[in-house]
Amino acid sequence: MFVSDIHGSAYYCNKLLQAYQEEKASRLVILGDILYHGPRNELPRDYNPKAVFEMLNELKDEIYAVRGNCDSEVDQLVLEFPILADYAVIIMGNHVIYATHGHIYNKDNLPPLKKNDILIHGHTHIYMAQRKEDYILINPGSISLPKENNIPTYGMLADEIFTIKGFHGETVQKLDLR
Repeated sequence: MFVSDIHGSAYYCNKLLQAYQEEKASRLVILGDILYHGPRNELPRDYNPKAVFEMLNELKDEIYAVRGNCDSEVDQLVLEFPILADYAVIIMGNHVIYATHGHIYNKDNLPPLKKNDILIHGHTHIYMAQRKEDYILINPGSISLPKENNIPTYGMLADEIFTIKGFHGETVQKLDLR
């Protein structure tokens, strides 16, 4: 399961963890902006960073996370899983997944990618999944502060199908990665 931009919302973090259980996901990949809402964002629903870190720490052995532009060393002091790396590289079959927040590497500033590699990031709060000529570009959207009239969304990767979903079970977008 891939999520981004929780921004300290206890309400949406709780929804995320319910979906994580219902989806029977084996890992939770958080693409940054975990606790703090940021100076340009409105406060998300039920803004409570302390409750968020307490909920996420319960899954510390199942989380991979990268640093977002709103994450800091102070956040790392309360989170029991690493969050300060700018990116994570995940090997999945014939694909290399380059997971990052999106404020440094994104569609306009690509990291080193080979044919069929996947760049997945958040930051824009706008979901999308696209196959480009040589790589795949994915953004699961934001679970707490979606933009452009989008609903709160997360991503699921299973059997080389990436599905972007809402919290009411709706499939918003699907991309076959093969």
